Amino acid sequence: MASITTMLVRPNLMPSSSDLVSPPLRRSLPPAAIRFRTSRKSTTHKRFPLSVSAALQALIFDCDGVILESEHLHRQAYNDAFAHFDVRCPNSTSEPLNWSIEFYDELQNRIGGGKPKMRWYFKENGWPSSTIFEKAPEDDEDRAKLIDILQDWKTERYKEIIKSGTVNPRPGVLRLMDEAKSAGRKLAVCSAATKSSVILCLENFIGIDRFQNLDCFLAGDDVKEKKPDPSIYITASKKLGVSEKDCLVVEDSVIGLQAATKAGMQCVITYTTSTANQDFKEAIATYPDLSDVRLKDLDSLLQNVATTR
Repeated sequence: MASITTMLVRPNLMPSSSDLVSPPLRRSLPPAAIRFRTSRKSTTHKRFPLSVSAALQALIFDCDGVILESEHLHRQAYNDAFAHFDVRCPNSTSEPLNWSIEFYDELQNRIGGGKPKMRWYFKENGWPSSTIFEKAPEDDEDRAKLIDILQDWKTERYKEIIKSGTVNPRPGVLRLMDEAKSAGRKLAVCSAATKSSVILCLENFIGIDRFQNLDCFLAGDDVKEKKPDPSIYITASKKLGVSEKDCLVVEDSVIGLQAATKAGMQCVITYTTSTANQDFKEAIATYPDLSDVRLKDLDSLLQNVATTR
């Protein structure tokens, strides 16, 4: 994949129907700039005064939730890992830990990255016993080892699910990618997930040829901070050689939206069932999927945005 620009710096299950979760996540999560709406229109656009302030030179896609609707697959893989290693927190010792659909929707929309999710959960609910450590780990080294082992096993399980052939790309994604490349625009994928799992997803869902023709590909391993930190998009802008104002990001969640806007980029949202009620007021457009979205629509959006820089 000689044409793909990457950086190598460093770095989301269902064995049972148990819903052993912590006290309501909404009360215990750290403050986050996320507000929820009670309803969602199918498609919305912001109205901007006409001002040719930017030209779409690079289209940047998130992976999970944008190219494929995958959060339920990550949840399945986490729960499989918890069952495999018999992970039991102090408040749920009768059965292995199992994150419910409702809990995971909240969790994955507030905290980016797999290791940060587990670290936050164990800090809030007590570090668990497991077949890795019979007693709950007490020092930072053992706690880091526990999370590393769980994350590595979860990643391999997630790969198995992806390889099963039961998942398809979201509507309109491949066509829009092809339109962008045909029009001579730069094309990138920036995901907070582990590089190996993102590569597997891209090879299976966009195809090896499209993957190899990406102008930039960055994963969670490539930056020190996860979304909503803007590092991954700032890095992509530099690697692409395109000004932030001439990049347009396609995201599915507020976490991703915040990362894009903090990087100085405009963002459109293609929301999923788990993100549909989030407040996307900072996005220049929101869509249920990309089936009716064309490159010319995105060109018009970016050209008409009134920037305040």
